[in-house]
Amino acid sequence: MDLTEGTQEERKARSKKMMLWFGIGSLLMSFAGWISAFIISAKQRRDKDWLADYELPEAFFISLGVILLSSLTFVMAKQALKRNNKQMTTIWLLITLVLGVTFVINQFVGFGQIIEAGYNFTGPTSNITISYIYLIAVVHIAHVIVGLICIMFVIYNHFKQRYNANNMLGLELAANFWHFVDLLWLVLFLFLYFFSDII
Repeated sequence: MDLTEGTQEERKARSKKMMLWFGIGSLLMSFAGWISAFIISAKQRRDKDWLADYELPEAFFISLGVILLSSLTFVMAKQALKRNNKQMTTIWLLITLVLGVTFVINQFVGFGQIIEAGYNFTGPTSNITISYIYLIAVVHIAHVIVGLICIMFVIYNHFKQRYNANNMLGLELAANFWHFVDLLWLVLFLFLYFFSDII
């Protein structure tokens, strides 16, 4: 599709969506780099200090369910806005925000459970396997926080009556980014959960 076609608003919307997808693509490359480093370190240190039988903390399982549910509530918010049901849009957006915050809290609870199991990020009680898990999870949390800021911005604009069924670009962009970080955690979680069984 020619980005110069259509009205100025349509061209602006397409360019913003394109910028978002470029950003998501660069983030995917970054996480692919972390995963590659994880795999290479595992193969190089398999017989040394690599922890092959690690278990992810219980809180990570809970956070997975929470963040997947938050994607569903964001979809519900978008559907409500398409029907111009502003009250339900508000409710679903607020639920999505609460679920996002709950995800972050559960991630830090998971870090606490890792520490209780005897592993720290650095120092004599650290382990390279767990350090990679910390690193991957923390970098993902940073992107979730960006997503939460986007949701708060969307909620603010929604209260200002800036969205409706015919003008929902801001909400769509935030929703796409949120779905990305949700699916990213699903992929990272499954990778970390099953990786020790396949090396």
